Amino acid sequence: MVVVDSIKKGIVIDHITAGRGMKLLEYLDVDTAHDTVAIIANAVSHKLGKKDIIKIENKVNVDMDVIGLIEPHATVNVIEDHVIVRKVKPTLPSRVENVIRCRNPRCVTATERGIVHTFVLTDEENQEYRCIFCDEIVSMKAE
Repeated sequence: MVVVDSIKKGIVIDHITAGRGMKLLEYLDVDTAHDTVAIIANAVSHKLGKKDIIKIENKVNVDMDVIGLIEPHATVNVIEDHVIVRKVKPTLPSRVENVIRCRNPRCVTATERGIVHTFVLTDEENQEYRCIFCDEIVSMKAE
C-alpha cells in the first residue's frame, strides 16, 4: 500500500468522477516532470461510490475554467501550512479559448494558423459548447 502524505502548500482537486482524473490533469497546465503530483484513482467515496483525487504541491494557480469544463462537480481545496484555507466550486465556463479543439475539418481553425479555438456554452445540462466559427457542437459530458 502506498501512503500519500498531506501537502504543505498547493491544491487538492476532489470529487472527480472516477476515471477522469488523468484527463483533467492533461488539460491543466501542470508540469508533471517538475511539480509534485499525486493522482488517487478509484478512491472510495460516500457521495460518488468511487472518485479520483489530484494533489498538486506548490501550485495554487490553476485554470478554474478548465476544471469547470472537464469536471464541473469537483471541489478545489487550496492548502497552506497543511490546512485547507479555501474551497472553490468551479462552474461551467460560458466561454472557453484554446481548450477544446474544433473537429470540423472545414472550420477556419483547421485551415488557418493562429486562430484561437473559441467555444461558447449553449446547453448547460448537456455540457454542450458551440464553435463560434462553424457552429460545430461538442459535448463535454461525452468526452
